[in-house]
Amino acid sequence: MSANYPDFTTLSTKELLSITIKENCDSPVINELTCRFSSLKELAGATHSELTGIKGIGTKKASTLLASMELGRRLFTISPGDPVVIHSPKDIAELVMAEMRYLDREHFRVALLNTKNHVLKIETVSIGTLNTSTVHPRELFKSAIKYSAATVILLHNHPSGEPAPSREDIDITNRLTEVGKLLGIEVLDHVVIGDGKYMSFKEKGLIP
Repeated sequence: MSANYPDFTTLSTKELLSITIKENCDSPVINELTCRFSSLKELAGATHSELTGIKGIGTKKASTLLASMELGRRLFTISPGDPVVIHSPKDIAELVMAEMRYLDREHFRVALLNTKNHVLKIETVSIGTLNTSTVHPRELFKSAIKYSAATVILLHNHPSGEPAPSREDIDITNRLTEVGKLLGIEVLDHVVIGDGKYMSFKEKGLIP
C-alpha cells in the first residue's frame, strides 16, 4: 500500500464509514450512525429518510452511503458478459448471499440455467413479509419458459438469519417440483439463504 493510503481491509466499520462520508471516526455523526444501526445488515437496509434523520447527515452524505451499499451489492450480481456456471449449492449460495442475507423481507427468486448449468438470469418471483412469501407456479415458470431455461434453482431468504426450512417451504418446493416435471423444466434445488449460511434441499435429501 502507498504511504498515503491505508490498507482498507484492516479498517474497522467505523473507520470505513468515516472515510465514506468524510467525518472524523470519533465524531458524533459516526457514533450516532453506528449506534442507530448496530450492524452492517441494518445499515444496508436503511432508507434515505432514516439516514437524514441523523443530525449531521444531509442528503449528500445519505446518498453517498446508499450508493456505496448498492455498489457492494452489485459486485455480486451477474453481468451479461460473465458466464456463471453452477456446480454445487455452494456456488449459487455464494452468488446471491451478499445481497440476500441483508433483505428485511422474504424474497423468492429463481435462477434460470441452460443445459450447461450456465446461469441465464436470476428473477425475483415475489416479495413477501418478514417470514412468508407467496409463490405462484405460473409466475415462476413463465420466466423459465421466456428465457428457454433447461432447469431452475429456487432461492429465498430468511430475514431471521436461520436457513432451516419451514413446513410451507417444503410444501411449495414439492408443488413447484411437480409443476416443473409437467413442463419438462427440472427443479434442481431450493436454496434457503440465511445470514452468512445457507440450506440446500438437495443436500438434505428433500428433493430427489
